[in-house]
Amino acid sequence: MDTKTRNKWDRASKTFDFMTGTGAVKRWEPVKRELFSHMDGKILFLAVGTGLDIPFFPPDKNILGIDISPKMLAIAERRVNNYQGNMEIDVMDVHDLAVDDNFFDQIYTSCTFCSVPSPVEGLKSLHRVLKPGGEIFMFEHTGSHYFPFNLMMNIMTPLSRQVGPDMNRKTVENVQKAGFTDIKVSNVYLDVVKTIRAKKN
Repeated sequence: MDTKTRNKWDRASKTFDFMTGTGAVKRWEPVKRELFSHMDGKILFLAVGTGLDIPFFPPDKNILGIDISPKMLAIAERRVNNYQGNMEIDVMDVHDLAVDDNFFDQIYTSCTFCSVPSPVEGLKSLHRVLKPGGEIFMFEHTGSHYFPFNLMMNIMTPLSRQVGPDMNRKTVENVQKAGFTDIKVSNVYLDVVKTIRAKKN
């Protein structure tokens, strides 16, 4: 377990809903609902946090939600209990998943790989537990190719990673490096906020 990362998000849990639970959640709700509408089979939801995305899940699904922060999951329990389906949560580090190979049909992430310390290794871990033919669905914010956004994000990242996410991750490239194929990217806001959908052969 990466205790440094766990402690960072334990600390962030105290204000997480206040900081992200209004404007950002409402703004991206339609995009997330559409992405999550594809949920089927055995589902892993990585970095469920305080559960702000749970109300956007379609009902009657079989979902394991994990997070590195037990304090985040303690806040999420109420939303998990209100979910109209089968959902369990557990403390787990994506770099060390206590899950068998080829176990899940689908994996979902939501603003997650801006914060995973070793993103390619984390994605390789997800690739391992995904069944052949399974898919990963991601809602992520990434770095930009456009000036001045790319410059601003590079300047901000050393500070932002101390309390939360990196601002300049190359997540699409990392998905490819981790072995996923048939990668489809849809830009939601400029080239910064996007959905990524990919398969394991």
